[in-house]
Amino acid sequence: MKVLGIERPVIAMLHLPPSPGVAGFPGLMAALETLRAELQVYLAAGVDALLLENMHDFPCLPEREMGPEVPAYLARLAAAARGMAAELTGGTARPLPIGIQVLFAANRTAVAVALAAGLQFVRAEGWTHAHISDKGFVDAQAGRVKRYQHAIGAEGIQIFADIKKKHASHAITADLGIGEIAATLALHRADAAIVTGALTGAAPDPADLAAVRAATPLPLFIGSGLTAENLGDYFALADGFIVGSDFKREGRWDAPVDGARVRDFMRRLRELRRS
Repeated sequence: MKVLGIERPVIAMLHLPPSPGVAGFPGLMAALETLRAELQVYLAAGVDALLLENMHDFPCLPEREMGPEVPAYLARLAAAARGMAAELTGGTARPLPIGIQVLFAANRTAVAVALAAGLQFVRAEGWTHAHISDKGFVDAQAGRVKRYQHAIGAEGIQIFADIKKKHASHAITADLGIGEIAATLALHRADAAIVTGALTGAAPDPADLAAVRAATPLPLFIGSGLTAENLGDYFALADGFIVGSDFKREGRWDAPVDGARVRDFMRRLRELRRS
């Protein structure tokens, strides 16, 4: 199954520098320089798509408390990423698909940023059913986000929805298996399902992947814990892969992108695709 026009794509996480108002904000020009440097590494290694995220904004705010400076900054960087990708590929290659996730559970904000910057998809948390994350309560988001998409003319932006999101307690839905929650995604008009481990850098349980695969026709992404070493174990279990920590120096999400690690992963992926 092709997703974003690619067979089993690798979506590389690009963790943006801290936003204005967050400790460590480097200033816009420095943020753009960091963005360009990491984008160059990813393009040179041949990743299939990018997912921008404001991961360095921890501790994150709920969407309702987020000031306008955050989406403005993210839209500026996202539009720059799109332009840089076109420039660095000479404008002749297939346009690099780019998406965005805005923490914390700021799914409408992500849609607005994606529309403003010309991105193709967003990663959403809390699409159906509620949960308690390490950042607070997340109510079900699908209805308000889909109506917002329609209202602003952003219906062409795809929604990749996490199921039983990492860094969260799912005690309030403990009577529902992950497959039962996955079965609701198509009804609520998500475009893909994402399964993760319990924490950043933790691989998902293969049984969870099998349950989701059996419950929904939507494309299935693995959203955490993949490495060049374990990719062979997971390759046949999903339709795409979102990789962050393994692409960073020493496998740490908050470290700079490590070109050698990205190349090793993509080399292994190409071997598996050929086989």
